[in-house]
Amino acid sequence: MVTHVAAETQGDERGALLAFLEEQRGGIRRALLGLTEEQAGSRPSASELSLGGLLKHVAEVEQSWVARAKQEPPAIQRDQSNWHETFQLVGGETVASQLAYWAEVAAETEKFIRSAPSLDDSFPLPPDPWFPPEGRVSLRWLCLHLIRETARHAGHADIVRESLDGKTAFELVALEQAD
Repeated sequence: MVTHVAAETQGDERGALLAFLEEQRGGIRRALLGLTEEQAGSRPSASELSLGGLLKHVAEVEQSWVARAKQEPPAIQRDQSNWHETFQLVGGETVASQLAYWAEVAAETEKFIRSAPSLDDSFPLPPDPWFPPEGRVSLRWLCLHLIRETARHAGHADIVRESLDGKTAFELVALEQAD
């Protein structure tokens, strides 16, 4: 659901990008409001997606892209053998632990983007077959990619939540404001 994103201070492109990213994060967090761990882990639609899994996925993706931009390895290495775990809570993982992790990731993203000399600074893409050989992207591209990725999954979260208990994004915004 779209909520109002305050206009950036004149010329604060970083602030605008980070504000739109935070708006989309809020959509996923709201989709989890008032749910039990069991509900957050359930898959009520034809998809394999759960709200807990979406939460974990967006946190991991954001962390891994910022790590790439810093030219560091992601905190969690994913490949074919464990890719499925990016969309499900495993072991002792909980919604609360993933929300806390994502808050740390978001703070690191903001710190990194705000401290970079320029949004035009670039970093190499990994040597994965779906990226162009020796490709590079800018920090601006990174911000836009994170907004797109998070928004896509916020839309999924809306559908999963409505499938669970009929609550729509409009109702969840009101619920969030009541807390």
